[in-house]
Amino acid sequence: MGMVREVRIAKRTGFCYGVREAVDKAKESADAGKRTHTLGQVVHNEGVIAELGARGVVSIAELFEADAGSTVVIRAHGVTPAVRSAAAERGLEMIDGTCSWVIGEQRQLQGLVADGYTIVLLGTPNHPEVVGLLGFAPDAIVVDDESDWDRIPRKKRMALITQSTQPPWKFERLAAFMVSRAHELKIINSVCPVTIRRQEDTVELARAVDFIVVVGGRQSANTRELTRLCEIVGTPAIQVERAGDLTDASVFGSSGVVGVTGGTSTPIEDLEAVAERILTLAGTGDATVRAHDLAVAALGAAATPAGRTTSLPSPVLAAAR
Repeated sequence: MGMVREVRIAKRTGFCYGVREAVDKAKESADAGKRTHTLGQVVHNEGVIAELGARGVVSIAELFEADAGSTVVIRAHGVTPAVRSAAAERGLEMIDGTCSWVIGEQRQLQGLVADGYTIVLLGTPNHPEVVGLLGFAPDAIVVDDESDWDRIPRKKRMALITQSTQPPWKFERLAAFMVSRAHELKIINSVCPVTIRRQEDTVELARAVDFIVVVGGRQSANTRELTRLCEIVGTPAIQVERAGDLTDASVFGSSGVVGVTGGTSTPIEDLEAVAERILTLAGTGDATVRAHDLAVAALGAAATPAGRTTSLPSPVLAAAR
């Protein structure tokens, strides 16, 4: 018998709207009977990828893997103009799942290039969003960690923009660094507001609980940042991909209240499953017996309409139309 009596789920969790819309577009395409591919994994979540695969959605790394006449869904990260042109030449139908926030970044970059700025892009090299952005500004200087920043030249007119999921603190620090690098510095704050709110809610939760479980893909940068923030707050934290990863009750120690949060590619259903698993594995006697009901209540207290997993109508509603 464990010590956990309560599990709290962070507010405004679940898919971000960009991921949600891209996943839904892939499902709609497959359900319409189209041979459907996603260009790269549409989300860093193996459960979601398996669900899409069961519906006939196949992830491909390159366009040449898609048969002529098939449908390719662009994931939320976006792609370069060259990829769009290549798809058209091959006779592929493209469904654009690019996040509206990323589309805004692309347009900002086009304007900066047209205005002649030397552009610095804060981002993770080879990240799909960064690769897509460079298609609009191929001469942009990509920097990530502070060890990269000395590569930034001194120029009269410079502009700074960022990959949408970069930590706000890193962007602010780089902006301050670049003040001494340019006579004119234009700063485009393109950190996604959903990412910012997710971090704020996770920090608030971490300060109110004894232990926290961060749920999300190991390749997800924004999920790893949530884990890092919990550690900064001083709350013990572990990161898992799914409920089944929790097998050792001893990791919770004497924790009475445990928090659960997730990255922007983590479905809210996964958070509920993790909450129930925590209570079943390490709950008090009463909490273990009521694990399912307590997990449902925790999700109900946290989830908002914006945190829903899908924008598609439920089967019941669809059948009634």
